Amino acid sequence: MAALNSPPTSSPRFVDDYLGYLLGQANHALFKDFEAVVRAAGLGSLEWRVLATLSGQAPMPVGQLAHEVLSQQPTVTKLLQRLCAQGWVHLSDDPQDQRRTLVAITAEGLDKVLPLMAQAREHEAQTLSGLSAAEVRQLKNQLRRLARAG
Repeated sequence: MAALNSPPTSSPRFVDDYLGYLLGQANHALFKDFEAVVRAAGLGSLEWRVLATLSGQAPMPVGQLAHEVLSQQPTVTKLLQRLCAQGWVHLSDDPQDQRRTLVAITAEGLDKVLPLMAQAREHEAQTLSGLSAAEVRQLKNQLRRLARAG
């Protein structure tokens, strides 16, 4: 019987070839250093994702925003109340459905997030510098397809 600490024989460890784990590791590698930039700007990671998602976007329902920023709607709703009080987002009733609330980024919110978005692009380029432009396009296209399939 092999010891529990023995190295694997010929096959990789499960996590070394499991897509969910690899995606999580890639996300961590991409965001770990940039998170310090986000924090230095006075934002948390969810605030950053919300403002970045809303930039260049027509007003969207809170539920859709929560889905896009990978969070629960009650959590996003509480966050939006704080961001609204700071003047970074605006909440309004959906004229098509009074039960829904629409959220939009304000000019102040854009002023807060646009410099971070530029820094995020620079950080992404540095992180992906070992890949060719074609490989980066292919990677992003494959990730979009995978995200749509889920």
